[in-house]
Amino acid sequence: MTINPGLLPEGLRDRLPPQAEAASRLMHRVIVAIGRHGYERVSPPLAEFEEQLVGRLKSARAQDLLRFVDPVSQRTLALRPDITAQVGRIAATRMGHCARPLRLAYGGPVLKLRATQLRPERELMQAGAELIGNDSVAAVIEILGVAIEALETAGVTGIGVDLTLPDLVETLAHGAMPLPTDRIDAVRDLLDAKDAGGLAALGAEAYLPFIAAAGPVAPALDRLRALDPSRALDTRLAAVDEIATAMAGRATLTLDPTERHGFEYQSWIGFSLFADGVRGEIGRGGCYNVIHADGTEEPAVGFSLYLDPLVDTGLGQVPTRRLFVPAGTDAGAAAAMRAAGWTTIAALGATDDAARLGCTHRLTAEGPLPI
Repeated sequence: MTINPGLLPEGLRDRLPPQAEAASRLMHRVIVAIGRHGYERVSPPLAEFEEQLVGRLKSARAQDLLRFVDPVSQRTLALRPDITAQVGRIAATRMGHCARPLRLAYGGPVLKLRATQLRPERELMQAGAELIGNDSVAAVIEILGVAIEALETAGVTGIGVDLTLPDLVETLAHGAMPLPTDRIDAVRDLLDAKDAGGLAALGAEAYLPFIAAAGPVAPALDRLRALDPSRALDTRLAAVDEIATAMAGRATLTLDPTERHGFEYQSWIGFSLFADGVRGEIGRGGCYNVIHADGTEEPAVGFSLYLDPLVDTGLGQVPTRRLFVPAGTDAGAAAAMRAAGWTTIAALGATDDAARLGCTHRLTAEGPLPI
């Protein structure tokens, strides 16, 4: 069978000019913005031993890993679908001796096993930050603030934050709204899917009102307090209120207490990031626990930003002044123009056409002239 030489596997794509340069520019802007808050960059490898990627974060599952056998070690490796687990490994091992809270930043490609309708790309550029050793309200407020500032630096406007309570069902199932242990996962999944019929069929009608509790933070909190006469959620709801107050004016905040998909390893709070004019999520984050080799758990909070949707909307692209340098021009003159911010395109022969090469100006003895 003959394969089209330009064909790529499903969900993978080439980035061409000017999008490739825009992606690089956005990555730099985001990482610099994160670093200004004291987050030092780490750079994990593209692949690791499979057990490291699924065993470092509490509740993480091996459901999105592209695996292969390493010909050197003969062990199963996996390409990273997310960088958070790798940062957790680094924090727990090579940087386990460092003072806490430990602030780390990262950026690079990740590869998903499968695409989704909302996100057909399997390879994504991801950047983010992790604060290891603390998952307090203050830590969440810092992380959210850093994420918002990084997005603003990238040119994003109209930022929205959708908060969620990943352990809502577990909290209520062991207290105010008892559930058999073998039904907790099913109820959690049905709430995530907003499946009222499924909840009723499972005998979990008490959880139905939580589906309708989502919305802007203030009324959503009021509805949740009314649904929780036992006050089992008081601490979490007070924390959400404090976070919303701290973020007021910086982003539009909503609360969906039953959202679960993609937050499987999060603990008491998670969040998704959205923006005007950008389809789907542009990031997510929240609190989680890093598992150390001795089984102890360390609290953490962080976020990951997806740069590809931003590039697709045109962010990161800047006009360039492309200067055509005729053959025989003094090299020093061309270097001086580059030092002044120009992009130079050197003619390799008399037939080179400045306009066809995308140049905006031509270098002459009098200086750059528009084409």
